[in-house]
Amino acid sequence: MIELQNVHKSFGSNHVLRGVDVSVNKGKSLVIIGGSGTGKSVTIKCILGLVKPDQGTIFVDGQDVNSAERDAFLARFGMLFQGGALFDSLTIWQNVAFRLLRGRLKKPQDEARAIAIEKLRRVGLKADVADKFPAELSGGMQKRVGLARAIAAEPEIIFFDEPTTGLDPIMSGVINDLIREIVVEMGATAITITHDMSSVRAIADQVAMLHEGKIRWSGSIKDMDQSGDPFLSQFINGRADGPIEAVR
Repeated sequence: MIELQNVHKSFGSNHVLRGVDVSVNKGKSLVIIGGSGTGKSVTIKCILGLVKPDQGTIFVDGQDVNSAERDAFLARFGMLFQGGALFDSLTIWQNVAFRLLRGRLKKPQDEARAIAIEKLRRVGLKADVADKFPAELSGGMQKRVGLARAIAAEPEIIFFDEPTTGLDPIMSGVINDLIREIVVEMGATAITITHDMSSVRAIADQVAMLHEGKIRWSGSIKDMDQSGDPFLSQFINGRADGPIEAVR
């Protein structure tokens, strides 16, 4: 469904991506791991066409992203943002239905509200939160609202950007389980970027480690612990000593 071939991206003298090669099959869940500043978010922005690579090619369902008609292309994606990114001035249902109220997906307001409430229920939130504002909800509830918004338009592809950041271990587990259930139910292709190894183990079918602008290791989640790669081993076990230099 998604394939990156020799993707490079620099910002001035900062060479962020230095030849990324990675792919994810339709209906599978890929988790990209790596330290801060290794280019995980830039990779997703390149796939979405928000950032244009300096070199290389990206295909989504066999089509070069640079030749795709933008509205139709972006309609295939859903996104759960790291900080939730809810609109403070909109009610919860209006946040969830944001795309359904605008553009090519536009639906009547009552239909959009009904879909929003159904998606809220799917992520474990009751209908009575629909008319509240984000500031009235806890961080975990806001993350669930963000997840409901990501799936509201039934996307084929969903991106999850650090889905458990700022959550306690129990709520992180709840979000991880919800993501896995929803991706399987929808048959969606998913890419997640995260530092949280509990998320990796709960969400991933495939894992790719990004280090110094390249994919250092990629493979099945079941092969990750026995990879034999010293960079991957250091990262997944959280060791200070190893080939990855820790900033002290």
